Amino acid sequence: MARAAEQFPGRSGSCGRPRRRGRPAGPGPRPGRVLPSPARLCARALLVTLAGFLALPAAGAAPAEERTVLATRVDGTITPVVESHLDDGLRRAEEEGHPALLVELDTPGGLLESTRGIVRGFLNAEVPVIVHVSPSGARAASAGAYITMAAHVAAMAPGTHIGAGTPVGGQGEEASEKVVNDSAAFAVSIAEQRGRDTGFAEDMVREGTSVSDRTALRENVVDLVEPSRRAVLDAADGRRVRVGPEGGGREVVLRTAGARVVEYDLGFFGELRQLLASPELAYLFLSIGTLAVIYELASPGMGFGGVIGAIALLLGFTALSVLPFDVAGLFLILLAAALFAGEVFTPGVGVFAASGTIALVFAGIFLFRGETEVDPAVLWPTALVVGAGSLIAGRLAWRARRGPPTTGGEALLGREAVVRRTEGDRGRVLLDGAWWDVRGRDAPLAEGQRVRVVDRQDLVLVVEQAGSGVERPPREKE
Repeated sequence: MARAAEQFPGRSGSCGRPRRRGRPAGPGPRPGRVLPSPARLCARALLVTLAGFLALPAAGAAPAEERTVLATRVDGTITPVVESHLDDGLRRAEEEGHPALLVELDTPGGLLESTRGIVRGFLNAEVPVIVHVSPSGARAASAGAYITMAAHVAAMAPGTHIGAGTPVGGQGEEASEKVVNDSAAFAVSIAEQRGRDTGFAEDMVREGTSVSDRTALRENVVDLVEPSRRAVLDAADGRRVRVGPEGGGREVVLRTAGARVVEYDLGFFGELRQLLASPELAYLFLSIGTLAVIYELASPGMGFGGVIGAIALLLGFTALSVLPFDVAGLFLILLAAALFAGEVFTPGVGVFAASGTIALVFAGIFLFRGETEVDPAVLWPTALVVGAGSLIAGRLAWRARRGPPTTGGEALLGREAVVRRTEGDRGRVLLDGAWWDVRGRDAPLAEGQRVRVVDRQDLVLVVEQAGSGVERPPREKE
């Protein structure tokens, strides 16, 4: 074994050729000790080197976190629904750490109060806001112009336009000079804070000026003209913007190139609220509601007209921003509770139950928004079950009121019994396990006579003969 072990001794730490066969020069290994072969030494060194290379990524810095941008779309009229949706979007972008909120806009205008709320949120936002007027053919008119200029980065798609910010009244009439002056100052203050052209801001309010995308870029109304959201995000990358309230904000650098877009939509109920809150429908709701209430007062009936009128009036006041959504939802819940109670106490053909169900559905749509929004799969069945429950309860109450009494002295009327004992003009009968004093209504009573209860006077039952002849009463103990 010692001889075989010494055939290919290699030098320590070397991967060279083995010594020639024979006794090695100098002191050799002790007899009986097996030295690793050169091939094994080379393999071990190669494995150690490979393991070192594989461990380098783990020892180095972790891969960069994926960048995302929260994006939402606003189409149509600016309403309290849009204001609430954008406020929720800003809050979500901050909480989830998105480097920017992208708003794709196409609007003819909307309510001034809702516009002021959106602008206030943009000017004090802790996350950069990018507004992109898109697609081609879209517009940022009236309220949309204020919102676009309030963004940290304002962009437009080719073929779009912006401006025409003159305020108008509810019927489309020209606003008073006082309102125009206030709106002009509002637009100029936005342009000053965002470093945009103040001349255009004032002219779009006082003169109704509107410009195309190229003109808006040239006159420093917007920052970019790009055809798509990806192009906007790539072009905005590297821009320095100031976020937070004026005077106490901080400067950040946009990192949006190649960022993944996370969609944030209104959702089913949001779209429904937007439809119901449209100013175009406000006067329709108010007109229908007023006529329905007047009709109900002029010719009182089942109450359906009054209920529908009340719901329509609440929708109209909400659409005009006279009532906040939360207040309108609370009123609708109270109305639904009153209608369900009315169905129980005054059951009819189910008008109160149906009207209460409608009111409850609208209450759920108005009250629960944002993160607390109720799933349609929960709201619709709940409203239907509650409405059906009130209808069934009303039917049961109606049947109980019309049915014969089952307890008390009235429950004995019409019952028959046999006179067990007589004393003068009175007798005694056994009914439902209790002894009652009875007296005849028309004639004296006889023992064993079968009688029927026709009235009650205190603790004495008034009876009349129920059958022909006299029965022999069974012997019972009192």
